[in-house]
Amino acid sequence: MISIIPISNTPQRKRAHPKGHPLDQSALAQIQALLGKQPRRRDLLIEHLHKIQDEFSCLSTAHLNALAFEMKLSQAEVYEVASFYHHFDIVKEGEAAPAAVTVRVCSSLSCRMQGAQEMLDKLPAILGANVRILSAPCIGRCAQAPALLVGQQAVPRATAEKVLQAMAGKPSLENDVTAIGYRQYRAAGGYTQLANCHAGHISREQLFQRMEDAGLRGLGGAGFPAGRKWRLVAAEPAPRLMAVNIDEGEPGTFKDRHYLERDPHRFLEGMLIAARAVEVAEIYIYLRDEYHDCHRLLTQEIGKLQATPPLPHLPAIHLRRGAGAYICGEESAMIESIEGKRGMPRLRPPYVAQQGLFGRPTLEHNFETLYWVRDLLERGADWYTGQGRHGRHGLRSFSVSGRVNNPGVHLAPAGITLRELIAEYCGGMQDGHQLYAYLPGGASGGILPAALGDIPLDFDTLQAHGGFIGSAAIIVLSQQDSAVAAARNMMAFFRDESCGQCTPCRVGTAKALSLIQAEQWDIPLLQELCAVMRDASICGLGQAAPNPVECVVRYFPHELGSTGSVA
Repeated sequence: MISIIPISNTPQRKRAHPKGHPLDQSALAQIQALLGKQPRRRDLLIEHLHKIQDEFSCLSTAHLNALAFEMKLSQAEVYEVASFYHHFDIVKEGEAAPAAVTVRVCSSLSCRMQGAQEMLDKLPAILGANVRILSAPCIGRCAQAPALLVGQQAVPRATAEKVLQAMAGKPSLENDVTAIGYRQYRAAGGYTQLANCHAGHISREQLFQRMEDAGLRGLGGAGFPAGRKWRLVAAEPAPRLMAVNIDEGEPGTFKDRHYLERDPHRFLEGMLIAARAVEVAEIYIYLRDEYHDCHRLLTQEIGKLQATPPLPHLPAIHLRRGAGAYICGEESAMIESIEGKRGMPRLRPPYVAQQGLFGRPTLEHNFETLYWVRDLLERGADWYTGQGRHGRHGLRSFSVSGRVNNPGVHLAPAGITLRELIAEYCGGMQDGHQLYAYLPGGASGGILPAALGDIPLDFDTLQAHGGFIGSAAIIVLSQQDSAVAAARNMMAFFRDESCGQCTPCRVGTAKALSLIQAEQWDIPLLQELCAVMRDASICGLGQAAPNPVECVVRYFPHELGSTGSVA
């Protein structure tokens, strides 16, 4: 027999405070003063978390609760976002706050090759217990390895002396790059192409056609044709939005930072031309948190642009700051982050071009793709397609690091081979080093042997060999390096950076790392695991994570030994 329990007519008592931890009135007053008159919209949650972190060096439970109250969000919503990103330090009740200064030593492959681990080992004794020292993923300064961050200040080619100088507030002279400012850019003919578009001298159809004739492809890694993307988004109903990806967290990649530090308005003009072609209402720029100087520069130059615009009615430009999550380089994860959420990739369809930011059709682009738009309009598609080697067309910005004499960003013809790139642009191999292997596309692009150093470097040329060019991040290894060690470094990175949303990636990267750390590799099990990760992961992180492992098995069996043991 089922008993029916009558519902009580007694009115429920109203809560004295929101569900969760009690509200600390002192913390609430601090948050209200810190935010001032700024909007409390949900999409500004990460920006407000940054303000608290910058002000107090951590996120206390009291401040998180106060922020939730102020933004009319649940405490769980605020906590789950804050705990997702590496650069937010949550301090629970009763816990000690972290040290006022945090030193993040890059532990990615290029920096490890130049002594990052030794730096990690000796810094605690040099800096003392009042400084927190962390091993961190790539900070986008691979050509200046080993590199680290003292707070938000980058220290390239780090030594103990340079770190102590940064602790004392002395900036590194190597970071002192002079950018072309707004007035100088305008005086040299900048924004002329944007004005031509506005005046009707270049129609929307002509813009689409110019991008298609040039064959400009997305230079963030995916390589989707830019002109085709513009047409697709323009065909969607208004209002349309735009999202620009400057997160470049791929180990080995630093080209976007290089160009941004030197010529920000060339990028901004290309961005505004693309926005006009697609007729977007607002633009959101997503910049990785490690690029603090770039954030300050962009804030300053966008302010000048908006104060005296080259033409009326520019779309609103919003600059958003990442918080340390490689996954936000994936377009839909970046959009989630811009909306103030955890950076987790979306299932597709619908695609970003159809339903992106705030549910609106969105034109998403990498920084460098937009950087070339002005040149394509000024010089023509033939200028761009006339570049190239070995049957390929266009230019590529190669971020080169590792065992070469002249690491850095090298603008070279598309289709150049690795040997040509090293000899003609990188000053050859370092003394005592011979080419052994290379990563053609950062952590995701696989590891290829020197025997494949004469393959044209471009889109669609490396897939048959188990690699791809991606964002053209070239890491050069010599006979003093190990492909097995490189694969372990890359897989540890993928494990740490997996967003955890899908099981094949979350569990697969951890399991793969444990398998390749063993003295003997269980190759059949690894191959089965790699196939599952590639076929079943939601996004490119899990799908590409097996590439370094599979390349070691395919090209470097001598490092494994005949029985699978590491030599």
